[in-house]
Amino acid sequence: MPTFEKTEPAAPPEEILQGREFVLSTDEERNAAFEQAFDYRGDVTLELRSGERIEGYLFNREPAGDPPSVSLLLKGSDQPRQVAYSEIAKLVFSGKDAADGKSYEAWKAKKKAERDAEAKRIEEKMKTDGYL
Repeated sequence: MPTFEKTEPAAPPEEILQGREFVLSTDEERNAAFEQAFDYRGDVTLELRSGERIEGYLFNREPAGDPPSVSLLLKGSDQPRQVAYSEIAKLVFSGKDAADGKSYEAWKAKKKAERDAEAKRIEEKMKTDGYL
């Protein structure tokens, strides 16, 4: 049964992963790359040792599985695909991270601007109606 435990992000938040490629030649490189891919909120492309390239959203990784593997939702499909680590030669962060630039600070600033605009609208309405 797959495990879905919460882990700390493998990459610092300021690191841009989109466009980066990882050649996976050691277990350490694979584990580190798949941890980052698991935290990434965009599509990745896997280049398999067979030469096949598959693109999709990596939603699970099982480094302790038998065999160790990753699971992706394939682009353009709602069908998942499981791929053994040993089949993967390269990992590319090919899609845009959906959360890029959407920090908590940006969210707070947006909400403050929305509240300020609403307060101004209400104040102008009350002045027009003669309450202020």
